[in-house]
Amino acid sequence: MGGVDVTRVLLVHDSCLMRSALAERLAREPDLEVHHTPWRGAPRQVGALRPQICVADLECEPAYGIPPLGELRCSLVVLGTPTRPGLLRRAMEAKALGYVDRAGPVERLLAGIRHAARGERFIDEALGFGFLKAAQNPLTRRELIVLSLAAEGAPVAEIARRLHLSRGTVRNYMAAITRKIGARNRIDAIRISQGEGWL
Repeated sequence: MGGVDVTRVLLVHDSCLMRSALAERLAREPDLEVHHTPWRGAPRQVGALRPQICVADLECEPAYGIPPLGELRCSLVVLGTPTRPGLLRRAMEAKALGYVDRAGPVERLLAGIRHAARGERFIDEALGFGFLKAAQNPLTRRELIVLSLAAEGAPVAEIARRLHLSRGTVRNYMAAITRKIGARNRIDAIRISQGEGWL
């Protein structure tokens, strides 16, 4: 590579077309070695490739169904949007170094990768509103997961089964959620949270 320090990057994205196109563009940079995978293959690929940087797209289905970001076990750069502050908050909890607007130019992503490779934080200015909203979100990650399942129409019994909780614990979570955000009931809590961009 003619003396250029090369950073190994793993791009994690569930859209094959988007992932391939973005990986191809990033691979043109002489200082990047780029690999890519869908979310389900990410932990295994991290173990096999040992990348210095994971670039992870937060916008995948279902909402809040992405694996724990901590499983990626390397410096993390996330692609997000200011209208989904709940996802930005999850990335903050996982100690991501880079936060890039997924609708922005590729040069911003390159800047985020290079800052993270040096151990530096990078926050795309376009995500400023999202960070303000993320800071205002009173719900914990666990509460967001419970509420997101409720928003999908899952009854208490199914939420309890999927999260390995008792029904009483799920009801306690829902009571805490409605109290924290000043909602009248479960439906109102979902409406408020979606309106605020937390779900």
